[in-house]
Amino acid sequence: MCGDHVILGGAMDITCIADVKALLGEGPHWDAERQQLTFVDIKGRRAFRLDGDGGNLAEIATPYRIGSLIPRASGGYIAGTEHGIAHVDLDRERFQLLFDPEEDRESNRFNDAKVDRSGRLFAGTMDDEEREATGAFYRIDKKLACARIDDGFRVTNGPAFSPDGKIMYANDSGRQITYRYDLAPDGTPLNKLELVRFGEGDGYPDGMTVDAEGCLWIAFWDGWCLRRLSPRGERLAEIRVPVQRPTSVAFGGASLDRLFITSARIGLNEDALGVQPYAGGLFMTVPGVTGIAEQPFAG
Repeated sequence: MCGDHVILGGAMDITCIADVKALLGEGPHWDAERQQLTFVDIKGRRAFRLDGDGGNLAEIATPYRIGSLIPRASGGYIAGTEHGIAHVDLDRERFQLLFDPEEDRESNRFNDAKVDRSGRLFAGTMDDEEREATGAFYRIDKKLACARIDDGFRVTNGPAFSPDGKIMYANDSGRQITYRYDLAPDGTPLNKLELVRFGEGDGYPDGMTVDAEGCLWIAFWDGWCLRRLSPRGERLAEIRVPVQRPTSVAFGGASLDRLFITSARIGLNEDALGVQPYAGGLFMTVPGVTGIAEQPFAG
């Protein structure tokens, strides 16, 4: 923890609430029922659980790299890992691999994942070396039926869903593109289009979420910032953060008015860490808009 919490200056207060020094912090998820935030350190093989007031941080070692950790309606959590989809019981520290849809893609691992408004899991994969465009998105229903729904990504991130569940957004971080899809009632993404393409100096669009007004919040790896975009891709706001590599965002808190931000310190040398000592920490800000209560995985 960051002691009494460290408030870092700027136009908007950004507070470090857990100085966990994650190599690759990712996957923040607010559990409205438990009033807890979970997030992971993928490369450090750690999972974290934090009370909504920033207290009682629990750290759990994981036997493999976990990219996402989302509550299940049936209890425990569903996780995307380097060996496929797993069931996780954090209380008992039990990890059970369920299936791997990418046994034929040995260099791939699961990265980010989200649940849509109907409780289906959408999880993305990527080449762990970030060299080949072998990443794909999968849809997993409550009976654990798994379907590949898009392919050919360099680095999958997101996805995120509109408040009414009819639109899905997804990032290819490696290509600096945010995509938009129409989402059919059965969870099939249709009419893929390039919503925004970012360029030199923008950073790489990483994890994201949607607020109650339907706008996107995206963390930008190597961009030192978060950006808020309209559903049409217009840049509405930019929040500077005190770390070079913010990785993902999630709304939480009792009123869903807090924005939690994960970050990474992997690949940063001593000079870089000297100017961003809280790199790899979990941060929180109050952005002035509220989020949407995320669904647990229906299975």
